[in-house]
Amino acid sequence: MTPAFDILVAGEINPDLILTGDVTPIFNQTEKLVDSAALTIGSSSAIFACGAARLGLKVALIGVCGDYIFGHFMLDEMQKRGVDVSNVIVRKNAQTGLSVILNQEVDRAILTHPGLIAALQASDISNALLQNARHLHVASYFLQTNLQPDLVSLFQRARGFGLTTSLDTNYDPSESWIGFDQLLSATNVFLPNEKEARSLSGESNIDLASDKLKSKVATLAIKLGADGALGVREGEKVRVASIPIKVIDTVGAGDSFDAGFLYGYLNHWSLERSLRLACVCGALSTQRAGGTDGQPALSEAMKYISG
Repeated sequence: MTPAFDILVAGEINPDLILTGDVTPIFNQTEKLVDSAALTIGSSSAIFACGAARLGLKVALIGVCGDYIFGHFMLDEMQKRGVDVSNVIVRKNAQTGLSVILNQEVDRAILTHPGLIAALQASDISNALLQNARHLHVASYFLQTNLQPDLVSLFQRARGFGLTTSLDTNYDPSESWIGFDQLLSATNVFLPNEKEARSLSGESNIDLASDKLKSKVATLAIKLGADGALGVREGEKVRVASIPIKVIDTVGAGDSFDAGFLYGYLNHWSLERSLRLACVCGALSTQRAGGTDGQPALSEAMKYISG
């Protein structure tokens, strides 16, 4: 039987409240006016899911949210963007997480109320759900503390059913980066940014970092921001440039990169072409505020890719 979903995302659910302008707060009961405020889809997992669906992949997300306005907002907005949320666990009398993003063009500060961000457990993900997907993606590893202990076994269980797996850890606040050898050995695609790759490998040079990480994971795609991306797979190392773009908001750009790369990966593209699509998706997503409104359809992204 053909799986219903190309990608199952196991992740956190929270909206972002993005404030833009002169957002540095002044205490002592001082009120400041900002240029704009927007309630948008937040969380690395949900932004990734929307980006992958926008490219035409069939995407389902499982996570936990509360049965009130923030949770309802996230479910409604993801559904509008083609993400199947029928497996989301909705809890009564519980709070969905929220991030307040103080945005200053290419830099930002984030205040996060965790709420139910960490609530998803590996045991919530049934074998039947796994068997209905081709690929399992996990992001925000360090926020998903209830998922962490059993993530290796979840990935192994998924691979036993024929799924491939991918991981975008985001940054480790403790900077200890412990326990990744076993996790990466169960991961088909690892998607760190440059800082994460250097921290995890212990190497300050990104080429040396990629050389060390390539022995731990089959496919490696390192996000280099405006400098593009570096990928390694089966002895091949490829570096590609990004595209020039006027940046409005970088929220979620890395998640859109992940969506582009995994589109290529699941469609058996070359490493170079997958990286190019990933860079284009990440760059185009920064042209509008919020993590999802700038995400391109496949036809829009392909205008920047030759061949």
